[in-house]
Amino acid sequence: MPRDAAPRNGRSPVRHRLGVVLVDPLPVVRAGLRLLIDDRPDLEVVADVGTAREALETVTRSRRSRLVILVGLALGGPQDAAWLVRTVRERHPGHAVVAVGANADASAVSRMLFVGADGYIDKNVDPVEFLSAVRAAALGQVPVATPSSVDPGAVAGSLDHRRALEVSLTEREREVLVVAAEGLTARQIAERLGVRERTVTTHLARIYGKLGVGNRFAAVRMAMRSGLVSAGVPE
Repeated sequence: MPRDAAPRNGRSPVRHRLGVVLVDPLPVVRAGLRLLIDDRPDLEVVADVGTAREALETVTRSRRSRLVILVGLALGGPQDAAWLVRTVRERHPGHAVVAVGANADASAVSRMLFVGADGYIDKNVDPVEFLSAVRAAALGQVPVATPSSVDPGAVAGSLDHRRALEVSLTEREREVLVVAAEGLTARQIAERLGVRERTVTTHLARIYGKLGVGNRFAAVRMAMRSGLVSAGVPE
């Protein structure tokens, strides 16, 4: 369950400290990040949780206008890291959501950025750089913090691709594409989204044109490579 942060070393709470929510399935990871973050006078962990559902409940209850939510890529299951990022982005757009991983491959980072993450921080970076990235996210910047052995350009390229697709596809078109990845028919997609079947086919036609593909399978595959969807696609 969420655990409220408490003052450490007898220090009084500092006004206007930036609130951070830690989300990771491993308690030892959350404990280590809590020690690192709470030791800074301008930062405080307001909760650390192990599931996406607990994280969403915590954020929903919070009265803070601005939080930085650090989402571990290790979250799995139907409500995985990408689900949490997308849901928080839709329901609480005022907060910053940053993906956190260790040696994550480009496709995993790309997926997180595409669904709405405000940046990516690798757990292997220097602690000072880690904290700087957290602060940057709070200021509305898009931090991409990776170890010196990793080319940050590859990760930044994922962000550029996400932005390009976000510009080309409307919100409804992206929604149709995500549902289409489940293998539903146009009629079933229409029922899921509460629209007419003809509206869905129109959206699909526009999606194909914008992505330069000729059918649904090709469109979904492109979305998978970009990180928008993760469902299997029939061959």
